[in-house]
Amino acid sequence: MPATVSIIIPCYNEQSTIRSLLEAIYEQTYPRRDLEVVIADGLSTDRTREEIAAFAAAHPDLKIAVLDNPKRNIPAALNAALRAASGEIIVRLDAHSRPYPDYVERCVAALEAGLGENVGGVWEIRPGGPGWLAESIAAAAAHPLGVGDARYRHATRPSYADTVPFGAFKRELLALVGFFDESLLTNEDYEFNARLRAQGGKIWLDPAIRSVYFARPTLTALARQYFRYGFWKYRMLRRYPKTLRWRQALPPLFVLSLLAGGLLAVLRPGLCWLVSAEILLYAAALSAAGLHAAWKRRKPFLAIGLPVAIAVMHLAWGSGFLWSMIKGFGAPANPKRKR
Repeated sequence: MPATVSIIIPCYNEQSTIRSLLEAIYEQTYPRRDLEVVIADGLSTDRTREEIAAFAAAHPDLKIAVLDNPKRNIPAALNAALRAASGEIIVRLDAHSRPYPDYVERCVAALEAGLGENVGGVWEIRPGGPGWLAESIAAAAAHPLGVGDARYRHATRPSYADTVPFGAFKRELLALVGFFDESLLTNEDYEFNARLRAQGGKIWLDPAIRSVYFARPTLTALARQYFRYGFWKYRMLRRYPKTLRWRQALPPLFVLSLLAGGLLAVLRPGLCWLVSAEILLYAAALSAAGLHAAWKRRKPFLAIGLPVAIAVMHLAWGSGFLWSMIKGFGAPANPKRKR
């Protein structure tokens, strides 16, 4: 008998994407009778609930449960869904995603083959809205200059990894690792995997396990997202400093250098060339990336859009990281985890 699978989804105001996700789940090659979907909704104020209800009514052969998540944050949503889930295997998805039809089947096969305690695959980043700017943001979110060596964005070979997006694991793993940490409003999946690795567990990344992820559609939304990422990444790194990667240190160091360079230019105007040179070198690197992407994809707008989007990502992430450092000064590095 196939293992029973619970697909857990945190959700808030996702009326534009939730139906696409449910359609992708319905199209999975895994036996539908062994699937259930548990959605933890943060009391959405748009038509998310109506979209879910309409889909459920039209597809009664797929078990769908909707829970309230009054805390309106992702780890609390995941924990609420985990407590309600009944499957032997847990597959975490996101309301901004669309898994390939064989996503669940491949995750279950990798787990049953013992390849890792948590398994996942790669994201295909696609625009979250219409227009050249949304497409530029999607290109930036998948570009090595924007995301560094994050393997789940560009891996071509299966291997062990530090983390995976939308991981799948056996329910019994919770007895060893525990639930998601509700004191971290972002980076909760990375922290979960850090605990797993500390217990000797392995995380398996297979590029054949694929899902589409829809990027933010505007620069404002992108900036908010990456500021939040940077803010909570620092809080996570304080607890697990050995998980720091070079790509995570560069944005805050860059923002700090701009601030220090600006102050130096005010105090010593003759040295303003230092910060000017840094900005010019940075702009040149981004421009080169934009021109290369524009030529490679035959989309001229990427020559402007890609550099702008990457700059927003770097500056927002670095600023969020530094602000978290300032706010967390003197606070304990390991507060009691909320579950």
